[in-house]
Amino acid sequence: MAPRSRFNPLLAAALALTVGAAGWAGWNGWDWYAAAHDDGAAFAAERDRALAAGEQAILNLNTLDHRDLARGLDTWEDSATGELRKQLTDGRGEFERQIQRARTVSSAEVVSGAVTELDDRAGRASVLVALRITVTAPKTEPVRKESRMLGELTRTPEGWKLSALGQPTVGAAPTD
Repeated sequence: MAPRSRFNPLLAAALALTVGAAGWAGWNGWDWYAAAHDDGAAFAAERDRALAAGEQAILNLNTLDHRDLARGLDTWEDSATGELRKQLTDGRGEFERQIQRARTVSSAEVVSGAVTELDDRAGRASVLVALRITVTAPKTEPVRKESRMLGELTRTPEGWKLSALGQPTVGAAPTD
């Protein structure tokens, strides 16, 4: 009688599957670790923080209620830094008089936004934000308009703040 073979095909298949699964899990674990510790992930997180702060600051600077003017203007100043903050602070008295006279309420909502530039090392960023702004004056229907704002951000110890705000130019072709 011939000796019985000790080779078990089921055991060999199970061993091959186990080795393959362990290799696959190790590869994916390493890939996950590398992605989680990649500079690109940190850069993307900083970009997201800049965008959120830029959208909120631009929203703040387009929202104001004459019935709670002091708080609204304080929010404006808290949203800004540098020269923009100085302009808001220096012009506050005149602006208060204008809004009290007009008795307007303006509110804004962010339609979309994007970071157009981010220099993480220098602490500067640019955002482009599309807004839907509603202005209500006494005895009139609310007026709604769409607006695009271009904001320059500076990173401060308190986080990203607006350092400049304006409207982007549209349709300007370069000339030689």
